[in-house]
Amino acid sequence: MNPQHPELAAGRWQSFTLVEQLANVGSEVARALGWASKGNAQYSRMAVERGLELLDLTIADPRHRRRLKELTRVREVLGDYFFGENQFGSTESNWRSYFGAYGMAAALKKEPVGFRSPALLPSPPTHVS
Repeated sequence: MNPQHPELAAGRWQSFTLVEQLANVGSEVARALGWASKGNAQYSRMAVERGLELLDLTIADPRHRRRLKELTRVREVLGDYFFGENQFGSTESNWRSYFGAYGMAAALKKEPVGFRSPALLPSPPTHVS
């Protein structure tokens, strides 16, 4: 089977942090969940296959040897959710929550210094005279 992300499989994937890698996996999982909720099984399957490929690249990254148990369990449970009998009882909400945390962490890491996101930070105090 040909990789769907050949440039990443060629080594570029290892230039990303674990958080960035899992955020990218999560993007594909979110696409798969979205297509599944719209009833498009083919697009959902294609998205989850891309996500599993990225997860396999993460598992193969030698920097993550100490995290193999979690990463391989995520792969097992994700595969079971989409292709098996969901024996672990996963839900769409579980997956959005798990990968969403990585997406948020990756996004916050990329914010420029001094950037203030109004949605994330409280408004500065106002002085009443």
